[in-house]
Amino acid sequence: MGSGTPVGRVRGLGSAKHGTQHWWQQRLTAGANIFLMAWLMVAIARMPAYDYASVHLWLQSSWAAIPMALLILSVFYHFRLGLQVVIEDYMHGESRVVTMILLNLFTFTLGGIALFAILKVAFSGAPA
Repeated sequence: MGSGTPVGRVRGLGSAKHGTQHWWQQRLTAGANIFLMAWLMVAIARMPAYDYASVHLWLQSSWAAIPMALLILSVFYHFRLGLQVVIEDYMHGESRVVTMILLNLFTFTLGGIALFAILKVAFSGAPA
Protein backbone atom coordinates (compact mmCIF):
# COMPACT_ATOMS: atom_id res chain seq x y z
CA MET A 1 0.00 0.00 0.00
CA GLY A 2 1.34 3.36 -0.97
CA SER A 3 0.16 6.86 -0.48
CA GLY A 4 -0.85 9.28 -3.19
CA THR A 5 -1.42 8.61 -6.85
CA PRO A 6 0.68 6.10 -8.80
CA VAL A 7 2.23 8.90 -10.87
CA GLY A 8 3.09 10.82 -7.71
CA ARG A 9 4.82 7.79 -6.20
CA VAL A 10 6.85 7.29 -9.36
CA ARG A 11 7.92 10.93 -9.48
CA GLY A 12 8.66 11.03 -5.77
CA LEU A 13 6.16 13.80 -5.21
CA GLY A 14 4.50 13.93 -1.87
CA SER A 15 4.33 15.79 1.37
CA ALA A 16 7.44 17.72 2.34
CA LYS A 17 6.37 17.25 5.99
CA HIS A 18 6.96 20.94 6.83
CA GLY A 19 3.42 22.26 6.63
CA THR A 20 2.43 21.28 10.15
CA GLN A 21 5.45 22.93 11.75
CA HIS A 22 4.87 26.13 9.77
CA TRP A 23 1.18 26.09 10.72
CA TRP A 24 1.99 25.68 14.43
CA GLN A 25 4.62 28.43 14.35
CA GLN A 26 2.13 30.78 12.78
CA ARG A 27 -0.53 29.96 15.38
CA LEU A 28 1.91 30.29 18.30
CA THR A 29 3.19 33.65 17.11
CA ALA A 30 -0.40 34.81 16.60
CA GLY A 31 -1.21 33.87 20.21
CA ALA A 32 1.93 35.61 21.45
CA ASN A 33 1.03 38.69 19.41
CA ILE A 34 -2.44 38.86 20.96
CA PHE A 35 -1.06 38.50 24.49
CA LEU A 36 1.79 41.00 24.00
CA MET A 37 -0.38 43.55 22.18
CA ALA A 38 -2.93 43.37 25.00
CA TRP A 39 -0.08 44.02 27.44
CA LEU A 40 1.08 46.99 25.35
CA MET A 41 -2.41 48.53 25.20
CA VAL A 42 -2.86 48.20 28.97
CA ALA A 43 0.64 49.57 29.63
CA ILE A 44 0.05 52.56 27.37
CA ALA A 45 -3.36 53.24 28.93
CA ARG A 46 -1.83 53.21 32.43
CA MET A 47 0.91 55.73 31.61
CA PRO A 48 0.55 59.03 33.48
CA ALA A 49 1.59 61.12 30.46
CA TYR A 50 2.42 60.55 26.82
CA ASP A 51 5.28 62.97 26.38
CA TYR A 52 8.75 61.93 25.24
CA ALA A 53 10.30 61.92 28.73
CA SER A 54 7.56 59.74 30.24
CA VAL A 55 7.68 57.16 27.46
CA HIS A 56 11.48 57.14 27.51
CA LEU A 57 11.50 56.58 31.27
CA TRP A 58 8.87 53.84 30.94
CA LEU A 59 10.84 52.01 28.24
CA GLN A 60 14.02 52.12 30.36
CA SER A 61 12.36 49.71 32.78
CA SER A 62 13.13 46.07 32.12
CA TRP A 63 9.44 45.34 32.81
CA ALA A 64 8.69 47.31 29.64
CA ALA A 65 11.78 46.71 27.48
CA ILE A 66 11.71 42.90 27.61
CA PRO A 67 8.05 42.48 26.58
CA MET A 68 8.55 45.13 23.88
CA ALA A 69 11.53 43.20 22.49
CA LEU A 70 9.51 39.97 22.58
CA LEU A 71 6.65 41.74 20.81
CA ILE A 72 8.98 42.94 18.05
CA LEU A 73 10.44 39.45 17.58
CA SER A 74 7.03 37.80 17.51
CA VAL A 75 5.41 40.32 15.16
CA PHE A 76 8.23 40.28 12.62
CA TYR A 77 8.50 36.48 12.66
CA HIS A 78 4.73 36.16 12.23
CA PHE A 79 4.90 38.69 9.39
CA ARG A 80 7.62 36.66 7.67
CA LEU A 81 5.72 33.38 8.06
CA GLY A 82 2.55 34.85 6.60
CA LEU A 83 4.21 36.43 3.58
CA GLN A 84 6.24 33.27 2.98
CA VAL A 85 2.98 31.37 2.42
CA VAL A 86 1.70 34.02 0.00
CA ILE A 87 4.97 34.00 -1.95
CA GLU A 88 5.12 30.20 -2.13
CA ASP A 89 1.50 29.98 -3.31
CA TYR A 90 1.46 32.69 -5.95
CA MET A 91 5.00 33.07 -7.29
CA HIS A 92 6.93 30.57 -9.38
CA GLY A 93 10.43 30.18 -10.76
CA GLU A 94 13.35 32.47 -10.05
CA SER A 95 11.14 35.37 -9.00
CA ARG A 96 10.01 33.30 -6.00
CA VAL A 97 13.58 32.81 -4.80
CA VAL A 98 14.43 36.48 -5.26
CA THR A 99 11.25 37.56 -3.46
CA MET A 100 11.95 35.21 -0.54
CA ILE A 101 15.47 36.63 -0.21
CA LEU A 102 14.09 40.19 -0.29
CA LEU A 103 11.46 39.24 2.30
CA ASN A 104 14.13 37.85 4.63
CA LEU A 105 16.34 40.92 4.20
CA PHE A 106 13.41 43.27 4.78
CA THR A 107 12.16 41.41 7.85
CA PHE A 108 15.53 40.99 9.54
CA THR A 109 16.61 44.55 8.77
CA LEU A 110 13.49 46.21 10.13
CA GLY A 111 13.31 43.83 13.10
CA GLY A 112 16.95 44.54 13.89
CA ILE A 113 16.40 48.30 13.69
CA ALA A 114 13.39 48.04 16.01
CA LEU A 115 15.29 45.90 18.52
CA PHE A 116 18.24 48.27 18.38
CA ALA A 117 15.95 51.22 19.13
CA ILE A 118 14.42 49.46 22.13
CA LEU A 119 17.82 48.42 23.49
CA LYS A 120 19.25 51.89 22.95
CA VAL A 121 16.46 53.46 24.99
CA ALA A 122 16.57 50.72 27.62
CA PHE A 123 20.32 51.11 28.23
CA SER A 124 20.63 54.87 27.81
CA GLY A 125 20.51 57.55 30.47
CA ALA A 126 17.86 60.19 31.06
CA PRO A 127 16.22 61.69 27.95
CA ALA A 128 17.79 64.82 26.53
